[in-house]
Amino acid sequence: MKILVTGAKGFVGKNLCAQLDNIKEGKAVIPGLTGNLEAVYEYDIDSTLEELDKYCSDCDFVFNLAGVNRPQTPEEFMQGNFGFASVLLDTLKKHGNTCPVMISSSIQATLAGRFGNSEYGRSKKAGEELMFEYSAGTGAKVLVYRFPNLFGKWCRPNYNSAVATFCNNIANDLPIQVNDRSVEMELLYIDDLVDEMINALVGKEHRCTYDGLNVVPVEIPDHVGDDVIAGSTWDLKGRYCYCPVTHKITLGEIVDLIYSFADQPKTLMIPEIPENSFAKKLYSTYLSYLPKEKVSFPLKMNVDDRGSFTELIHTLNCGQVSINISKPGITKGQHWHNTKWEFFIVVSGHALIQQRRIDSDEVLNFEVSGDKIEAVHMLPGYTHNIINLSNTENLVTVMYCNEIFNPNKPDTYFEPVE
Repeated sequence: MKILVTGAKGFVGKNLCAQLDNIKEGKAVIPGLTGNLEAVYEYDIDSTLEELDKYCSDCDFVFNLAGVNRPQTPEEFMQGNFGFASVLLDTLKKHGNTCPVMISSSIQATLAGRFGNSEYGRSKKAGEELMFEYSAGTGAKVLVYRFPNLFGKWCRPNYNSAVATFCNNIANDLPIQVNDRSVEMELLYIDDLVDEMINALVGKEHRCTYDGLNVVPVEIPDHVGDDVIAGSTWDLKGRYCYCPVTHKITLGEIVDLIYSFADQPKTLMIPEIPENSFAKKLYSTYLSYLPKEKVSFPLKMNVDDRGSFTELIHTLNCGQVSINISKPGITKGQHWHNTKWEFFIVVSGHALIQQRRIDSDEVLNFEVSGDKIEAVHMLPGYTHNIINLSNTENLVTVMYCNEIFNPNKPDTYFEPVE
């Protein structure tokens, strides 16, 4: 299979081409596609019409992501968004190539609500209709996607993405402007979009119609093939395609999250980032805008003649992780907790971990080393210690505690194990 991507150097194009290259090289496995992807043709504004002609002559699928977002004049919207689509389709027709064609449109093409007077929306709408006419005339399958606001790595700040601008400016200690914190945005994350593009490539796109600005999903039975969908009643019922994973959130909430991410080097607090959550995707996006001087940051080492203890990360609900370094022959610990519990994980060196229930004389001994890494529970109600058994090497231990240390309620009581 040979794939043509127009607008390949744009935000969506770069992310899509990177994943297609992963698939082509066998780094990402997509059933039915991995091993069958022969070439990815990348076309952009600096490419030639001769290259377009060559690509259109033998491609098996087209992702048309080329378009104009910030023209000098309103007329350039139509030239960039409608004009190039015409050239692309005419070139495919010239070679009799009826491969599937995907086009990136915009929710503004609905011309509904606040988009009723959008020149950009009108140009995108014209491009959509051109695609439908092309499908009706050639029998080619077309996939028209109306994207909401997009965000993710490699998105250009101070251009047409508020999220990119906020992430970039906050990461670089620049001011931002939010006129109305209550404004709600519908956002589509770039990895979710790329996943949907791959779905479209293997014939598993999600189809829909629109009720104003709202997506109305359309389920097409598995037995209905692509040849039936194109130009049929199925096409009329599911005329458009969409990505089913989007997030609705206010500008104020977005900004507050990003500022909390920016505070992480000071607080060590890892934000709550549940699987597939907006916060998880926004955090990854924010990190992609960090300048070099913020990629690394110092941690506070608590140093004494026994070694050092350094807190690494905090979490809101799941405690903290620290690193403990003990000098040769040193014993640390000798305390117990009522409710607090810990994991001791020796990653370098040789140690003896001892525990004793405070109302018992029985001592539990665990000899551990970095040569065979294991986790040892520090049990509530058991006084415990860790002894560096080496006379020459430091002992390095990763320590997890189920709660962040609270100096006002330390729940830590000195008592020797032996």
